[in-house]
Amino acid sequence: MMLPTHVLGGMLLAAPLVRVAPELAPIGFVAGFLGGLFPDLDMYVGHRKTLHFPVYYSAFAALALFAALAVPSAATVGAALFLLGAAVHSVADMYGGGLELRPWEGNSDRAVYDHYRGTWIAPRQLVRYDGAVEDLALSIGLSLPLLYLLNGLFQQVVLGTLVVAAVYTMTRRHLAELAAWITPYAPDALLPFLPDRYHDDDPKQ
Repeated sequence: MMLPTHVLGGMLLAAPLVRVAPELAPIGFVAGFLGGLFPDLDMYVGHRKTLHFPVYYSAFAALALFAALAVPSAATVGAALFLLGAAVHSVADMYGGGLELRPWEGNSDRAVYDHYRGTWIAPRQLVRYDGAVEDLALSIGLSLPLLYLLNGLFQQVVLGTLVVAAVYTMTRRHLAELAAWITPYAPDALLPFLPDRYHDDDPKQ
């Protein structure tokens, strides 16, 4: 799934705080956003493996959530929402497309790496690929309760994230073809930093 979907999902995890602990809601929304974003910082360094931990994030998130319930504070709530956002991101990637330049072709058997079992989890493709129409629909659905609950800067962040999601959806397939076209002309010094999927065969005619 695309990054906007993940960060909106991470923010939505903090929604209950608006009612039960409004003073902690801002830190919860920020932490959820950052947690939803964090795993994809491995985009160019072992994507969906280096910072994706579907099992370990989930385990630590459960412990952090228990701590936040027992001793609610900015630190415990922030840690819990960050880990929950990262866990949901890592697990959700199992239900998207595979790790390939053109995931709509369905040629990859790698969705996200399971460090606990030491193996790749195959894509389930409930969302066909990141940036698919259903991915955008999911982003919109996640944003609606946030737009209702939030105002000011947080609401602007949600709206900005939706704009990014819409633009990415409209350009997703073109970006893949552009990456495949540009990669052969990239300087040798840059090649080690490009994902393996960028070295696919030539774009389809």
